[in-house]
Amino acid sequence: MTMAEHFNLDRLPTPIGTALLVTDADGLLRAMDWEDYEPRMMQLLRLHYGVVHLNDAQAPRDLRVALTGYFKGDLDRLVAIEWRVAGTPFQQKVWHALPKIAAGTTMSYGALAAKLLMPRAVRALGHANGSNPISVVLPCHRLIGANGSLVKYGGGLERKRWLLRHEGVEI
Repeated sequence: MTMAEHFNLDRLPTPIGTALLVTDADGLLRAMDWEDYEPRMMQLLRLHYGVVHLNDAQAPRDLRVALTGYFKGDLDRLVAIEWRVAGTPFQQKVWHALPKIAAGTTMSYGALAAKLLMPRAVRALGHANGSNPISVVLPCHRLIGANGSLVKYGGGLERKRWLLRHEGVEI
């Protein structure tokens, strides 16, 4: 029999909607998504962890303060957030590369694949990026199409556009 994972769920108001914050017993961020995309978040949690139970509980103060600071314009606050994700080694490689894309910059999927020494893995990288369970903190919104277009964002293109503008990217 598979053991169920127990995580905590908190809600944080932001300028672009209510963020859902899923943390573990150690206070590490395990998932962040948007309230209107809760079914997608639950699907990703099940995919990565199997059976998941969420208990309503406030996220650690440091996490809430860092995210609130980010949304108020202190873009460097995201690096202070401690997180842990489950995924394949390839997904882990992609997700750990995302925070290295500096706020205020973007990178194409192809450029990131090349940087990870996997230039032919653009499509796989896109799929890994799309299954990123920690929106904003693992800044998948900073990946764009080769032609500079905004392509795909799990929280909707309007949020992606807002996040990039908030970080100073001219779109």
